[in-house]
Amino acid sequence: MGRRSAYPIYFSCVLLLVSLASACEAQPTDVPQVMPLAGAAVQQAEDFGALVEKLSGEGGYFDTDNLISNESSYLHVIPRLNQLGLRGGAYLGVGPDQNFSYIAHLEPELAIIVDIRRDNMLTHLFFKALFELADNRPAFLRYLFARAVDITEEAAHEMDVAQLMRIVSEAGMADATVQEAIHKAVMQQVRQSGVALNEADLDKIGQIHAEFMAKGPALRFTSHGRAPQSYYPTYEQLATETTLSGETAGFLGQEVYFQRLKKMQEENRIVPVVGDFAEAHALPAIGAHLKENGLEVHAFYTSNVEFYLMRGQKINRFAANVRQLPLSPQSIFIRSYFNRWRAGHPLSVPGYGSTQLMQPIEAMLSMETLTYRDLILQDILDY
Repeated sequence: MGRRSAYPIYFSCVLLLVSLASACEAQPTDVPQVMPLAGAAVQQAEDFGALVEKLSGEGGYFDTDNLISNESSYLHVIPRLNQLGLRGGAYLGVGPDQNFSYIAHLEPELAIIVDIRRDNMLTHLFFKALFELADNRPAFLRYLFARAVDITEEAAHEMDVAQLMRIVSEAGMADATVQEAIHKAVMQQVRQSGVALNEADLDKIGQIHAEFMAKGPALRFTSHGRAPQSYYPTYEQLATETTLSGETAGFLGQEVYFQRLKKMQEENRIVPVVGDFAEAHALPAIGAHLKENGLEVHAFYTSNVEFYLMRGQKINRFAANVRQLPLSPQSIFIRSYFNRWRAGHPLSVPGYGSTQLMQPIEAMLSMETLTYRDLILQDILDY
């Protein structure tokens, strides 16, 4: 990307936003047949929308929001993940934007985010719009939080993430006119995704953006019916987390990571779908689609979903679905284990309420009897 003028990008962005906000808003389109994905080929918006619909299954309820992770340990596995040589192929994940950091390092040809909550799919369409609108990390955060951030483009590429987040946190809210222009630009971009959205969906995306704008980088994970926990990190804390060796490995940690994701989003290669890991449609449909396009699953980030599948006696159905995915002997699970009110894990790090784990997928599939203890302790890769 060529260098622009040294004028602060905040002012040029405002002019662009006002122009976008005044444009005619596109309406959702009908969903056509899905075109095959040829490797890392760009998908048109209509194909992207059709793929979201084709792969999505029955949704459901889970008692947490889907705006931000509560896994402060999420980057601890990155160095070992990079050593495993799992780049390319397909990435599967669950939840909100913690996926982006894994995707930025693995550089898959296709990433599919599967979540039981339809709201999670809508959140990812919101994030997709931000990546498409923003030229760099400060612009992404400006769209996300509607903060009056004033950083030159040259500085944006070189800035340390801790400094960047500090500037964003200390910046005041943009004035009402700019906030409105930002929101209108984002919503117009969402409507161009190719995904069929009804008014309730659009209202929900508007609420998601409003929450980010209201709370800013101080936003925390919330759970319905349960009190907030002291170990829940803020958005700023998650963004500035590091590996155990101090590497800034999050997707906002370096401009190169952000640009990888921006390219994938513009090429419609990060696909959010609705689905229960244990139900009969989403994962089998994803497996069939990947096989049709010659892609193996290299990494599957499950967060701590298997804990709930185990509790609901659905873990064997999940394992059966995983067996339908195209896998290699190197394919791995990335999991989160929450040790706040259980015995600590051998890989637990003091001061962290979660522990990130990696286990070969074939190790899980070879277990005669699936127990949660085996999932978090057997054949776990050290890091």
